[in-house]
Amino acid sequence: MSDSTSYYSNEKKGHALKVVSESDVDIAAQLVSKGDGGELDPQVAKKLLRKIDLHIMPLMCCEFYEMMTFADKTTLGQSAVLGIEATAHINQNQFNWLSSVFYLTYLAFEYPQNFALQRFPVGKWMSLNIFVWAVVLLSHAACHSFGGLFAVRFILGICEGAITPGFMIVTSMFYTRQEQNKRVGYWFLMNGFAVIFLGFVSFGLLHTKTHNFAPWQWLMIITGLITLVTSVCFWFWFPDSPTTAWFLTVEERALAVRRIRVNQTGVENKHWKREQFIETLQDSKIWAMVLFAAIANIPNSLTNQRQLIIAQFGFTPIETTLLGCVDGVMEILSIWLGISLAGMKGIGRAYAGVIIYIPGLLGALLVNLLPSHLKVGLLFGYWLSIFSIAPFAIFLGWVSGLVAGHTKRTTTNALVLIGYAIGNFASPFIWKSKYQPHNHVPWDFLATSMGASILILLTLRTMLARENARRDRETCQDDYDDVYLPSKESELGTAQSKRKIDKVFLDLTDMQNRDFRYTL
Repeated sequence: MSDSTSYYSNEKKGHALKVVSESDVDIAAQLVSKGDGGELDPQVAKKLLRKIDLHIMPLMCCEFYEMMTFADKTTLGQSAVLGIEATAHINQNQFNWLSSVFYLTYLAFEYPQNFALQRFPVGKWMSLNIFVWAVVLLSHAACHSFGGLFAVRFILGICEGAITPGFMIVTSMFYTRQEQNKRVGYWFLMNGFAVIFLGFVSFGLLHTKTHNFAPWQWLMIITGLITLVTSVCFWFWFPDSPTTAWFLTVEERALAVRRIRVNQTGVENKHWKREQFIETLQDSKIWAMVLFAAIANIPNSLTNQRQLIIAQFGFTPIETTLLGCVDGVMEILSIWLGISLAGMKGIGRAYAGVIIYIPGLLGALLVNLLPSHLKVGLLFGYWLSIFSIAPFAIFLGWVSGLVAGHTKRTTTNALVLIGYAIGNFASPFIWKSKYQPHNHVPWDFLATSMGASILILLTLRTMLARENARRDRETCQDDYDDVYLPSKESELGTAQSKRKIDKVFLDLTDMQNRDFRYTL
């Protein structure tokens, strides 16, 4: 507990009674008392879950974030076919830098963005970042040189740093750990719909003839305007937490908090805690997660290179654009299969990731080994390699089930996404002109990263399983069973004037709460 905790004698219990300030506990402690620990009626819980899904998932999936903000990133890859290199006078190396600088600033601003997500209302902070994102994306259309494009991509990376961690936090606030796997997978697989959407838009733009305005510039305008509308919708309709959600009644807010009690993670705490920050840095499993995030995202360089890769197989620009739509279908199928496997008893997250890596690894080997004249075989090998993107979607839904304590959770999210940024920053540079058209060296890198990712997943699962077994052998912990919050009327009153707080809502870390069990 923090230094602000006060201790009072409790003769009946035979040990110290603890009184904490509001800043020490989870915000949900004000809604749920110790006596509210019973199971929710299954029908009530089901109805509440349906209402939460109805108001949150459409925003995260179909209309807004993953479809359109991923589309914004993918626009660079689509722009390669739509003439950005010729009209903006950039070469292959500069094109790679435009992809990498996005992740360089993403990396640099990831922790500040996570700190802001803890300090400010999550939905409102994300809305502001999406608004700036939209303005910057529209500004792409005014750029006619590498310097201008570099500047707007630089700013774009800063804004992106708030989105994925914001979604991870909100998902963990509203859903149980079992439910998070599919919900994260659902909003992540919208990447595939974005690819399909952009494929058809790009196909249409290839037939446009506008004086002094290239097709790729129209693409930036279209996606920028959609993102602008998105930011407004987020501001008014996206919730900050279940304790303030506009679409829930006061009673439903309390029920929503009780529903996720099983997570042993609470909802959120707006106060940054130094001891949780230090614990995160000293936790070995966190660094295994960061390493996985970095290495697993080396294959994500396919995002910006995919149009160039397909074109180098021998397909025309029109064929390349239409075939690119299949990329989205493959991504949807692989992520759906991955999250379905992860939810099966006896498989879980780690084993599901390993299974999904197998076709991805096979695809990378096929592209690398097949002769260049078998362009259909190369194409199918490339499509199989897209499976390598799915394990990271499974992993994102797993992260929230591996940490507790809000400062530790936001710090973990930041570190994991810094690893994500490092992998995405470095990987475009493996695609050099001297390796074209066969690209043997880049595909070697991709295959190696997939193999390494499999080993890290298995190692992480072993670490977590051993820790769970160790906790199962421990005696029952009662250190946090008698913790009270002062009443509004009496800041330092008697025990009767204090309200008992459930251990779940004390903002304990997974290390402090020995009842916490890691999902596998």
